[in-house]
Amino acid sequence: MTARFFADMPMAAGATLSLPDSTARHVQVLRMQPGQSITLFNGQGGEWDATITRMGRSDVDVCLGAHHASEREAGRSVQLALGMPANERMDWLIEKATEIGVNSLQPLHTSRSVLRLSGERAEKKQNHWQSVAVAACEQCGGNRVPTVALVRDLAAWLKALPPIDPQAPVLRCLLSLADGTQPLALMLANLPVNAAVCFLSGPEGGLNAQEETLAIASGFTPVTLGPRVLRAETAALTALILALSR
Repeated sequence: MTARFFADMPMAAGATLSLPDSTARHVQVLRMQPGQSITLFNGQGGEWDATITRMGRSDVDVCLGAHHASEREAGRSVQLALGMPANERMDWLIEKATEIGVNSLQPLHTSRSVLRLSGERAEKKQNHWQSVAVAACEQCGGNRVPTVALVRDLAAWLKALPPIDPQAPVLRCLLSLADGTQPLALMLANLPVNAAVCFLSGPEGGLNAQEETLAIASGFTPVTLGPRVLRAETAALTALILALSR
């Protein structure tokens, strides 16, 4: 299988380009040589054949070949907003959510969040998580990299959400263990394939009652995945699979 790399730059058939530094490093780590073929994508749709023409000490030049308008994305746009799980679980969750086909991820501070980020540390984490999403796309064949937003406080994020547009409705689902939830499968059963979905999921222990009330006031419907209590990352990924497999 030809190695795939993300390069955030304009592309056109026949052009000779110097790869961005991060992409060039990945090519060099694999000890690739001039004349070898690779596949490039820039997140704008499809992918490009490319041939390495020069390997410098810290830069790599390629010549672009044919563009292939192949898309491996789901027909539905799905956003995942989640209270950040602890330790390395956030990296794993972003990787798997990208492989499944999520369009964007919004990390959130909630009352039960263990991980707290601000300032430069938050920006570094955002850049790291975005690189995790890029690597997952390179591996799984996705040609559109999901956006990982800067971490926000849950209440501020909910307040900033736009009103639901009747012309472009978005199903907002709150993953909840509270009484009175509706089965997610039932909510999705009659949803048009091209309708967007936004999932809000808590960290370990879930959202507290006040946070769930705020979410419901912002148009989120409490939903359940079944009778079992799932880990935070398992619940989020299960919801994505249900939404993107319909």
